[in-house]
Amino acid sequence: MIFDKSYESLERALTVIPTGSQTFSKSHLQYPKGCSPQFIERGNGSRVWDVDGNEYIDMVNSLMAISLGYNDPDVNEAVIAQLSKGVSFSLPTELEYELAQRLVDLIPCAEKVRFGKNGTDATSAAVRLARAYTGRDKIAVCGYHGWQDWYIGTTARHLGVPEDVRNLTDSVPYNDLYALEELLSGEKYAAFIMELTNVSAPEPGYLEGVREVTERTGTVLVFDEIVTGFHFALGGAQEYFGVTPDLSTFGKGMANGMPISAIVGKDHIMKMMDDIFFSGTFGGEALSIAASIATIDKMKREPVIEHLWSSGKALYDDVFRIVNDNGLQQQIGIVGYDPWKIMTFKDYKDVSGMAIRTFVQKEMIAQGVLFLVSHNMSYAFTDEDHKQVVEAYKNTFEKLADYLKAGTLIQNLNCPVIEPIFNVRKT
Repeated sequence: MIFDKSYESLERALTVIPTGSQTFSKSHLQYPKGCSPQFIERGNGSRVWDVDGNEYIDMVNSLMAISLGYNDPDVNEAVIAQLSKGVSFSLPTELEYELAQRLVDLIPCAEKVRFGKNGTDATSAAVRLARAYTGRDKIAVCGYHGWQDWYIGTTARHLGVPEDVRNLTDSVPYNDLYALEELLSGEKYAAFIMELTNVSAPEPGYLEGVREVTERTGTVLVFDEIVTGFHFALGGAQEYFGVTPDLSTFGKGMANGMPISAIVGKDHIMKMMDDIFFSGTFGGEALSIAASIATIDKMKREPVIEHLWSSGKALYDDVFRIVNDNGLQQQIGIVGYDPWKIMTFKDYKDVSGMAIRTFVQKEMIAQGVLFLVSHNMSYAFTDEDHKQVVEAYKNTFEKLADYLKAGTLIQNLNCPVIEPIFNVRKT
């Protein structure tokens, strides 16, 4: 593939845009340098085309935001119809109630709803709400929760976050109920915010134990479902796992790529929204709300969630077989749940896991599969897409196994090894 226009565009962008992108995980930092596209021009269904005209099956799907597929006709129709009426107004629209009522009907913990634009809007609103409700300051976290100071201060990318703010948040390991109980019992915390699952599945009784510990310690339990929402079940992973939090946050796939997020939760906590300050000019922006209504209605009408699970499982089964056939079980893991399988990469002798990841990305892209580190499934993913992706994996892993055995992987990489932004999801 030729990427000349991509890198010309990147060079221009870097003169006026730090990192050349608005999102770290979509930037040139996370793709093999010189061997990957940098700018997408258009998308349709399961596929995207870069500025050089190269076509890909998209396994990234805008970091899980594209749940139905690009250019979905039902969502497009709803957006176009609303565009003719207007985008943002001087008062709320009835669309806000219509979407909020759908969320209340579907999500177990939802009794009241407020909207934002990004996942960070919703998770930060949940933290402020929990602090207001409990009168406590400290927050416990588990997973990835966005870019605001209260969370990012716990990571390696905390430059610019005051130490006093960093000291208000503590992280606990996933599946370690003892560590959580020890933390929450030793000091008063306003909230425990967690992703229900990512690279690891909850051990039996873990989520139920989290619910019991937070109730006993008066800690607001927040499920961050920015990713899992509208992928695992219509009511989110909380419906799938059968554990109900006090508050929850949604975003990503709830509007098939249009910018919207939501914080939902129990009435007695959500009513504190009248007293805290959570307010944004574009919280009620009508195009995204119309898109979300159309997306959710399609998910209710058609077997969208079922397809995310079944197509994800079929892909996992074939890729797992190819990994085993090539003896790569020690270097490549495939973890998580079928709608969102995540690939892990481990060192082989003097070859780092990140070098292996870089090679896999480079080879998959060369065969027309846009790949980051996961299978982000969409409703548009077809049997033909499946065959092409599986064939790409087969060719990639055969090469990988040969190069590792011969000790020539680095020589055949032909690009720098990707450096991680920071490790937010650990096995």
